[in-house]
Amino acid sequence: MRVLDRLDLTAYNSYGVCAVCAKAFFPDSEADIRELYRSRPDVPKVLLGSGHNVILSRQFYEQDFVIFSGNFDSVEIGGDTIVSEAGALMEDLSIVAMNKSLSGLEIFYDIPSSLGGAVVMNAGAGGEEIKDLLLAVRYYDTLSDEFKEIAREEMDFEYRNSFFQRNPQMIVLKAMLRLIPGNKQDILEKMNRIKAQRSAKQPKEFPNAGSVFKRPPGRYVGPMIEELGLKGFSLGGARVSEKHGGFVVNFNRACGADIVNLITEIRARVRERYNVELEIEQRII
Repeated sequence: MRVLDRLDLTAYNSYGVCAVCAKAFFPDSEADIRELYRSRPDVPKVLLGSGHNVILSRQFYEQDFVIFSGNFDSVEIGGDTIVSEAGALMEDLSIVAMNKSLSGLEIFYDIPSSLGGAVVMNAGAGGEEIKDLLLAVRYYDTLSDEFKEIAREEMDFEYRNSFFQRNPQMIVLKAMLRLIPGNKQDILEKMNRIKAQRSAKQPKEFPNAGSVFKRPPGRYVGPMIEELGLKGFSLGGARVSEKHGGFVVNFNRACGADIVNLITEIRARVRERYNVELEIEQRII
């Protein structure tokens, strides 16, 4: 397990925000994770996967950061089943599945996330969600110091929500996915088509963390923000994307506070005009 002091987290969050943590741990095994929580029980810990869908709101963190990025990412395939550790990237898993002529992960080819993050957030798009593929998840309960498994039916998935989001003391370690045998060329074509469609609509030219807000019932976030004339509106180095109003981008060395302040202003204006309370999809740390 790598242990680093005063780690610069700029490369570990997709907004590219400059922040530093006092100590960072990169576990390689379940034994590493157990030892970390046993040896430092009184130090608060922050879990970080691929660094997408998160906002680092502070410049310095005293908490331990437990990072799954480039580590804890082994993948095994047997028949139509993939068993993967939580640090594996969804893009990589979709490519592995395609090469084995397995369908189901195409939508995740252009959804930046680790598998662990995707499970916690019940990530998805276009009506497809990670819960539709899950069979079971292995996790570590930091309170009881136990490794456990839970079946999909017990995880109470909701839109961008799950058992693990409601129980942050549980760390996703491994997930078992069941896919559908298919035609490799058809799978590849779907992956490329989805990526092209998303690239045409989403800002790729500036660092961002994807959609900021969950979609409220009966509404779409982007059109509301556009009607308010907020496309291109900025605070500090953070700006509402001119390409898609549901995205905030780091266009000029934004700090985490810039991003949070901009999101707060967007929510206030939407609340005032539409009486809609936007719920933030991204995790503010």
